[in-house]
Amino acid sequence: MARHINPSRSTNKAIDALDRKRERERRFILNKARDNAQDLATILVQRLMDDHIIKTNDVHAIQQGVERQLREPADMEEFEIRLKVADIRTLVPDPNILTLYLTAYVDDLIKHPKIQDVFGDDLDVYNAVDSVLSKLKK
Repeated sequence: MARHINPSRSTNKAIDALDRKRERERRFILNKARDNAQDLATILVQRLMDDHIIKTNDVHAIQQGVERQLREPADMEEFEIRLKVADIRTLVPDPNILTLYLTAYVDDLIKHPKIQDVFGDDLDVYNAVDSVLSKLKK
């Protein structure tokens, strides 16, 4: 007797496997960012200043804020992160969730007392942040 293959079952298994892989990658990046937060914050703030995205009168205070933002997402619920990036989640086709999170933070920096100005649009900020955080995937 021939064995019946349920296409729905195999499709569900493939989708579940992709979801598990995506979640593992997400956890890996968030944990690696938390572990290397101080170095990443220094590099990231320097990149933002070099690309003329932020102008500040206190680099150290901004680095501390970015470092805090790099540590937070590893302990946050998925819903909280998605809520924070909801406005910009369609910015690029396959975004890095941590890059989106930090892009939203840089947008909020305009209210920071040590920031003189924030330049560029969301895509400019995303590209600058991603150029630093893309090294985490390796």
